[in-house]
Amino acid sequence: MRDDDREEDPHDPESPRPPSKSQRKRDATALQDLGEHLVKLTPTQLRRVPLSEDLLAAVRTAQAIPQRGARKRQLQWIGKLMRRLDDLETSAIRAALATVQHRTART
Repeated sequence: MRDDDREEDPHDPESPRPPSKSQRKRDATALQDLGEHLVKLTPTQLRRVPLSEDLLAAVRTAQAIPQRGARKRQLQWIGKLMRRLDDLETSAIRAALATVQHRTART
């Protein structure tokens, strides 16, 4: 049996398993929390974080919403946009956010 065939066989115990529903939910919550950290940044700090135009617009919208319910819905939208990013993009955002927060902590 070729390796290609093994990946396609759902009954093969050695084939990679998809993440559990609980793991997917933990990942989604972590991305939404990351989005919440982005919303707390100042405009100057936000410019240092590599964000797509639609994600940046969503963050800026959330910053302008004072109502709790509407803000929560906007944070969920930001989380959804972040789930569309690949691991490399989210890693870059996390690294930039850590740098921005480190700079703020030093001053």
